[in-house]
Amino acid sequence: MRQTTEGFRSRYRADIHPLYNPWLHGAFVLLFGALAISAFWSTVHQVRPAEWLVVPVTLLLFNLGVYVVHRHLGHHKKTFARLFYARHAVDHHSFFTPGHMTYDSARDWRVILFPAWLIVLHTLAVALPLWWLLKHINTNVAGLVGGLLVLGYLAYEVFHACEHLPLRNPLTRLPWIRQMRRLHELHHRRELMQERNFNIVFPLMDYLFGTLYWEPEPAPLNLTRTPMTRMQHQIVIAANPINVLAYACTVSFWPQWHPSSLHIDGPKGPLHAGARFEEDIRAGGRDGHLRWEVAEYLPGRRWSACAQGDHGLSLVVTYECDAEGNDTRFVRTLEYQFSGLTMRIANRLLLKRRIDRESAASLLALRDMAHKHLTATGLSA
Repeated sequence: MRQTTEGFRSRYRADIHPLYNPWLHGAFVLLFGALAISAFWSTVHQVRPAEWLVVPVTLLLFNLGVYVVHRHLGHHKKTFARLFYARHAVDHHSFFTPGHMTYDSARDWRVILFPAWLIVLHTLAVALPLWWLLKHINTNVAGLVGGLLVLGYLAYEVFHACEHLPLRNPLTRLPWIRQMRRLHELHHRRELMQERNFNIVFPLMDYLFGTLYWEPEPAPLNLTRTPMTRMQHQIVIAANPINVLAYACTVSFWPQWHPSSLHIDGPKGPLHAGARFEEDIRAGGRDGHLRWEVAEYLPGRRWSACAQGDHGLSLVVTYECDAEGNDTRFVRTLEYQFSGLTMRIANRLLLKRRIDRESAASLLALRDMAHKHLTATGLSA
């Protein structure tokens, strides 16, 4: 079974050295970078107009270098770069997954920032040799190039950190940060990470090489037009929360346990944020069709998806799990509304009671089918 994000995060955090200080880590990178830039640019005097052309050229080449390293070494295992591959493709992409893209505490910077020594190596092995070579040709060009190479490194670190900030942070509302966060979130999808969105600061090379991929953020449902019908049911299932939620959010299993679900057209396995699927239903005695998009998946804790259907139907379903000893308390919350007056009246008079009975019955069936499935696959413990 593929390990869950929560499970990986717990193991990764447990392996972080007790003396690791994230604030010292970040401060060292910024301070060393600022001092290195200052040292390089201290050699620059009275720059001529033609010499300024080295600025866009250097930044373009650095952008290309980041793209090539990220795409070909960060996501394809090479013998000489196996440590980078392990830290990036294995650690970083297992720690941050769709629906789980933000860090929880400063100690999580350990899996976002490069090792502190890497900026020293970058400066001494890349920027300094180029400065030394170019200073024999033009001192101003050499100083500008050296400083820009270190500045590019810092820009990568800062932007990448911003792309994993908690949503409540005001920086996430800045237009460019928001755009690059979205591109980076799409890159973290398992099916896209080897093929799309490798730039972190500016997606020029993704555009030029045809690897730029964009989907707008899902528009939130307008749930304020009319009062929502809300119903919640819960049940205890004899299995751990991670396995229970994984079964429940494998939507291809829904027709096995939910009496309203007739047919699912969508991916197999537990669905992560951004996944889409369609469903034929018979709810409250009426046939219908739903178009779903998964909004959140926190393994072992919470799964949520929203749908649009016939007759102006909008709905949100949320599954939440809490451990109770060796068992799981599973809570299913359904919120829905109709845009049309006729359907709102029908819901109040008839549909609501039928849907409530079907929802309660679905949890009894879920308990039985989940236990049967998890026992058969050896995951019931």
